[in-house]
Amino acid sequence: MSTISIQAPLTASVTAAARRSVPTRLRLTVRGRRLLATLAAAPVIAGIAVSLLAGGSAIASGQSAPVAFETVTVLPGDTLWSIAAEAAPGSDPREVIDAIRRLNNLPSGMIQAGASIAIPTAYSETAPAE
Repeated sequence: MSTISIQAPLTASVTAAARRSVPTRLRLTVRGRRLLATLAAAPVIAGIAVSLLAGGSAIASGQSAPVAFETVTVLPGDTLWSIAAEAAPGSDPREVIDAIRRLNNLPSGMIQAGASIAIPTAYSETAPAE
């Protein structure tokens, strides 16, 4: 049989070498710099791609078409119903209210006195009644 012996001077030389070691500097090669630049630019490129794709679909859906409108100042006691009835007497007030809410991005039918709201010119008094 064979025996294995551990020598103490070996561990002493390893610890002495560890104390003398100097930390190494990180050096980037050309390939590493290219990889780092690509990783840094990836979120920007992804954001541009998403905005182009999302913007193209909004234009294709026709939701971004400009709407002509007139502005009306809300007086005390006015409601959307009264404004719709006054703006388009020949139209159904529910349709006019829906168009006003969509144009002004109103979450509810509540309006404040003194606020300016937009009314589509399709429903204004100068437009021909349908």
